[in-house]
Amino acid sequence: MNWFTFNLQDFSVAFLSILFEGVPFMFIGTLISGIVDAFVPSETMTKYLPRNPIAAIALSGLLGVCFPMCECGVVPVIRRMIRKGLPVSCALTYLLAAPIVNPIVAISTFAAFRGQHPAMVMSMRVGMGFAVALICGLLVHRLPLANILNKQMLSSPSKRRMSLGSRLSSSRQGNESSLASLLDDAPAKKSFRQKVLSAVRCASFDFLDVGFYLVIGAAIASIFNTAVHRDAILPLAQNSALATGSMMILAMLLSLCSTSDAFIAASFTTFPFAAKLAFMVFGPMMDVKLLFMYGLVFRKRFTLPFALALFLLIGALCLGLSCFR
Repeated sequence: MNWFTFNLQDFSVAFLSILFEGVPFMFIGTLISGIVDAFVPSETMTKYLPRNPIAAIALSGLLGVCFPMCECGVVPVIRRMIRKGLPVSCALTYLLAAPIVNPIVAISTFAAFRGQHPAMVMSMRVGMGFAVALICGLLVHRLPLANILNKQMLSSPSKRRMSLGSRLSSSRQGNESSLASLLDDAPAKKSFRQKVLSAVRCASFDFLDVGFYLVIGAAIASIFNTAVHRDAILPLAQNSALATGSMMILAMLLSLCSTSDAFIAASFTTFPFAAKLAFMVFGPMMDVKLLFMYGLVFRKRFTLPFALALFLLIGALCLGLSCFR
C-alpha cells in the first residue's frame, strides 16, 4: 500500500484554508500584545496583586484576560516585570497562562472548532491552561530563587530575594520606583506618538516572526491531512496515549502562536480530543523557540526538567479528562 500520495491541488486548498482562518486572529493577538507592551507599565500588575501568596499566584493566572500576550512576546515582558519586583512565582504563572487564558485565544479556539463542540473545547482549553499554570506557580513558590533564575537575573538587588508576601507588601510602599531606577533595560518615558510607534513596531516584528511558524505548521498539517494515507496513522490515532504524546511533541516542534494553533489542531480530525487538547495547552507553554527564550530568565538546569514535568502533567491531565468524556 502506498502510504504517501501528494496532490498539489488538495494541499493548496487545505493549506490556504488553515492560513486564512488563522492569520486574522494572529494579527489581532500580536497587535494587542504590542499595545500592552508599549502602554502598560510592568509595575501595574504588581501594584494590584493581593498580599496573600496563593491569591496573588491565582490572580496572576487570570491577568491574561486584561493583559493578553502571546507566548512569542511574553518572555521579554516577564523579564522586565521580575526585575521590577514581580515575584517569580507570579511571573511564571502569568507566563504560562497568558498565552491561553485570554479572550483572543478563546475566540480563535471557538472559531477553529466550529462543528466540533466549540464551547466545550474552548472552556476546557482555557480551564486546563489556568490549572496547569496555577499548579506550576504554587510549586515554584516553594523553590529557592537560586535554583530558578539565571545569573543575570540574580545579579539584581537583594530585594529580589525577598519572600512573596514581603515583596508584595513593599510594592505598595513605592519600592517599584527604586527598583526601576536600577534596570538596564527599563524604557524611558515616551510620548503618546512614540508609544504608538513602539506598539506597531513590536506587533509587526511579532507578526512576521510568528507568521513564519504558522506557515510551516499549516504546511505540515496540510501534508499530513491530504498526503498521508489514513490507514498509516490509524494505529497511532486509535491509541490515546501515543496520539497525545505525539501531538505534544508536534506542538513543541512547530512552535505555533497560541492565537492560531487551534486551527492546526482542529485539522487533525482522526486524532482523539485528548491529543488535540494536549497540543493546544502544551504548545503555548513549551516549544522549541521558548526553550531558548526561557534562557533569558531561567537556569538551564531548571528549564529542561520543567519542560519534562509540563509534558507529563499536561499529558496525564488530558488523558484523565478523556476517560470521563
